[in-house]
Amino acid sequence: MSNAILEHVNVTVSDPDKTADLLVKLFGWHVRWHGASMDNGRTVHVGTEDSYLALYSPEKVGEDHPNNYVTLGGLNHIAVVVNDLDEVEKSVLALGIKTHNHGDYDPGRRFYFNDQDDIEYEVVEY
Repeated sequence: MSNAILEHVNVTVSDPDKTADLLVKLFGWHVRWHGASMDNGRTVHVGTEDSYLALYSPEKVGEDHPNNYVTLGGLNHIAVVVNDLDEVEKSVLALGIKTHNHGDYDPGRRFYFNDQDDIEYEVVEY
């Protein structure tokens, strides 16, 4: 069996540039690529050299926000490993974003926050 790695995840957002800017500020990532994409949309790839999030917005964005934890195929959250959980949480709070669901159990400490599109992020330190 091959040694597979996850390269990227593609998620629909209302404003790819705004979401990318948030992730750059919080995680020190960089924009790898940006440009026009399918359905007259726009995509921004933000992350590291090894992996990234593809932030896609079509010409017309729907407003449906189902409860993803009970929707088959729904996106529950995006997890990001950091070296200093407390410092990242201070940065999240400084941007006026509320954090929730703090946990300290094996294999690490974590907290969650939701972005402007209600996408949930888990931030974890091992």
